Amino acid sequence: MRIKVNGVELCVQTQGNPADPPVLLVGVTTSSWPDELVAELAGRYVVRYDLRDAGESTFVDPDAPGYDLRDLVTDASELLLALGVGRTHVVGMGVGGFIAQLLALDHPDQVASLTLVSTRPVAPGPVDADLPDHAPELLGQLFGRPQPDWTDRGSVVDYMTDSARLMSGSRGFNEQDARAAAGSLFDRTGRTAEAQRASHLGTMFAAIDCRPRWRERLGEITAPTLVIHGEEDLFFPHGNGVALAAEIPGATLLTLPGVGPGLPRVTWPVVVDALLRHTS
Repeated sequence: MRIKVNGVELCVQTQGNPADPPVLLVGVTTSSWPDELVAELAGRYVVRYDLRDAGESTFVDPDAPGYDLRDLVTDASELLLALGVGRTHVVGMGVGGFIAQLLALDHPDQVASLTLVSTRPVAPGPVDADLPDHAPELLGQLFGRPQPDWTDRGSVVDYMTDSARLMSGSRGFNEQDARAAAGSLFDRTGRTAEAQRASHLGTMFAAIDCRPRWRERLGEITAPTLVIHGEEDLFFPHGNGVALAAEIPGATLLTLPGVGPGLPRVTWPVVVDALLRHTS
C-alpha cells in the first residue's frame, strides 16, 4: 500500500497480525528484507517500506535530493503514526541504521527496542579516527568494475550478484538468493537508470545532508539495543558495530562469524532467534 507522510508517498508492506508486537524494518527498500526472513518473524506485525527516491515510493531525484537525513527520520516517525502501531521495535540495516539511530534519539517514545544491523555511528564520508573505514581492497573491486546497463534487467542482476559475491564474506554468499533479490527489486522499481541505481545502491545517501552528527548523543538512547554485525564486513567493518555496542547504554553485540554486511540466509537461525527474543 502507499501511505502519505511528510509530503511524500511511501510504498509500505505489512505482514502478520496488527495485534502482535510491531516491528519496523528500515533498509533502502522492502527488498532489503527477504520475504522468507520476514515470514520467520512469526508473532510479530512486520512493517517494511521503500525510502523516498527508491522502489515504489515517491521518486524525484536521488542524485540531487531536496531533503536531508532528518527528513527520512521524520518519514519513519510519521509512518508509524499513520499506521497507528504505537511503540515499535525498530530494526535498521546499513544506511537504514542511521535512520533507526536517530529515530531512537529524536522520537524515543515511539521506539520500544532498537536493533542495528551492519551499520555505523557516523554518516557517509570520512570516518572518525577510531573507526575502521571501508576496506580499500573492497572499494577497488566494487568500483573498479564497469557499471551495468541500469535499464537492463540481466545486466543489473549480474552486477548486483557479483557485488554480493565480493561483499558476503566466506560463509554468506548465496547466488540464488542474490539473483532473486536483485531481479525482484528491478521489477518493482522505475525503469530509469537513476531509479534503479538508487534502489539497488542507496545512492541518495551520498548526496543528502546528514548533519548534525549524532555519535556524541548515543549515550542518550534509552531503548534496549541489539547490535548485529558480520565479522567479515568490509564495507562497514566490524569495529563499527563494536563502537555502537560500547556507546549505547546496555547494548548487546551479536557478531556473525564468516559473513559480511546484511543478513544472509546462513545467519537466519541465529538472527531470527535473537530478534524474536529482543522484540518479545
